[in-house]
Amino acid sequence: MAGVVGRLARRWCSGALSSPLQVTRFPTLQLHLCGPAMTASQKDFENAMNQVKLLKKDPGNEVKLNLYALYKQATEGPCNVPKPGVLDFINKAKWDAWNALGSLPKDNARQNYVDLVSSLSASSESPSQVTPAADRKQPGGDALVVTSQDGITTITLNRPDKKNALTTQMYHDIMLALEAASKDDSAITVLTGNGDYYCSGNDLTNFTDVPPGAVEEKARSGAVLLRDFVDCFIDFPKPLVAVVNGPAVGISVTILGLFDIVYATDRATFHTPFSHLGQSPEGCSSYTFPKIMGSSKATEMLVFGKKLTAREACTQGLVTEVFPDSTFQKEVWVRLKAYSKLPPNAMRISKQVIRNREKEKLHAINAEESSILQERWLSDECMNAIVNFLSRKAKL
Repeated sequence: MAGVVGRLARRWCSGALSSPLQVTRFPTLQLHLCGPAMTASQKDFENAMNQVKLLKKDPGNEVKLNLYALYKQATEGPCNVPKPGVLDFINKAKWDAWNALGSLPKDNARQNYVDLVSSLSASSESPSQVTPAADRKQPGGDALVVTSQDGITTITLNRPDKKNALTTQMYHDIMLALEAASKDDSAITVLTGNGDYYCSGNDLTNFTDVPPGAVEEKARSGAVLLRDFVDCFIDFPKPLVAVVNGPAVGISVTILGLFDIVYATDRATFHTPFSHLGQSPEGCSSYTFPKIMGSSKATEMLVFGKKLTAREACTQGLVTEVFPDSTFQKEVWVRLKAYSKLPPNAMRISKQVIRNREKEKLHAINAEESSILQERWLSDECMNAIVNFLSRKAKL
């Protein structure tokens, strides 16, 4: 049983931390520290650990950290292991959560753990806590949903609870979806998001779960993945449309210059905070953005991290057209269905005529940007910028 419990705690608190706001934020849990003495039995404790497996709703990273910390305190006592390195974000967050419990007695920690799981179980069973059907992931928990209808293949980012942040697996899945869409019977392909966000950029756990001594290899493989990912957009043969249903950040913004049409809701924003994180442009944006909006406007976005509203992005040429949020989906999809009835081969050939002269140049730019980013990821400036970014978020 102890082995099962240990694996459970590790599974809940290992690679699941997914946003910069949550990696380092964890309130210290102090249940019943000042009330009447209550002591959960070992059987209560084990029952609570089994109940965790049955939770119907993900309780979130902060609660997972509390569960981890209380489990460690209840089974091992106060934290007495060395503090992980500053760049080992996940293990550092777990260590901080455990260490924050101080000298809390094992019995108290066990009772607090039981109380916390009990409250989670009650919340999970409450009808008011049921996730709306529109926000549920597809069967199997897929983070990407691909559908084909009315001559349109739609690739939907499906992590609404994580603002559609891109995991490493999603990069691979999107590339496979684009490859399949390039060969299917659809006339056009659409990329969009489920929920309030179009895409919040990279899930930072892509960069934090790095084994000791493997930083350079992680940077190299990350650069190769980025280059291959962007190459798929450069080479995509059919009309490619971005339906930007909400805020867009990072890579989801920079690759928009490789789309043929970009439609956006009026509540969308476009943000590329590369310098804030000690990084540099990607997605061929170092070339496409100055070409689209001019050098000075591109510099405001790519160097100084200026966030554009949808109207500003449209005025500067990054967005094709902006629609009121209340009618966005209806208006866009009526238009796309009309486009999908156009002769598909004619559209392919027309895109080829427009884009082919730049393909070689775009591939070269993509390779250069990816190589530079590989160097940036290994730099002290980049590492310090990410640490400072996460620290600022933790104080909000």
